[in-house]
Amino acid sequence: MKRFIAIVDDEPDILELVSIHLEKAGFEVKTFEDGETLLRFIDSQIPDLIILDLMLPDIGGLDICKNLKKQERFASIPIIMLTAKGEEVDRVLGLELGADDYVTKPFSPRELVARSKAVLRRTEHKKEVNTIKIGDILVLYLHRYEVTVKGKKVDLTTTEFKILRMLAERRNWVFTRDQILDYLWGEEKAVLDRTVDVHIKNLREKIGEAGRFIKNIRGVGYKLEV
Repeated sequence: MKRFIAIVDDEPDILELVSIHLEKAGFEVKTFEDGETLLRFIDSQIPDLIILDLMLPDIGGLDICKNLKKQERFASIPIIMLTAKGEEVDRVLGLELGADDYVTKPFSPRELVARSKAVLRRTEHKKEVNTIKIGDILVLYLHRYEVTVKGKKVDLTTTEFKILRMLAERRNWVFTRDQILDYLWGEEKAVLDRTVDVHIKNLREKIGEAGRFIKNIRGVGYKLEV
């Protein structure tokens, strides 16, 4: 699968220039002209890297970086700051907030591509730790809340993903329906334990042949067995 890079900049010329060079380098690219659009998008699809302009028309790049790094789901996304601000204080602040690199305008597109590759290499090991492989066909990407079956992405709801993760992290461990409900909603749960059965049924259907790994233990609950 191609590595996916999100580019955020309010200058269309910059977006086009960066996109062209990254696509030539083999990346999948999506562009955004403001921060709000980016944040709405990554709620459903998490990129491998974000190239983020500091000065945006709505939310500042530093604020976006700071907020993403505070959220467990998005904290591991590497970020390269791309901005016209070249003062040392801006570079230091961006890096302290969690940015992985800092490129100032005007810039060399080739250099930006090289820096993107370098940042992705540095974060690769960390991402591998956040990957769970089940058999030869099912992979969970914990940092992206994504699942693939034979390399093809499967769209799961957040609840379905959490159930699959729970079972995958402790294979062969039998979880009761009540334990699964506690994991999902804690003390705030106000649903019947049969709700778990519905989620499991939908989950099995979505992951296709990998659904065979999820075993129903009669009268008890569920486990994941390979």
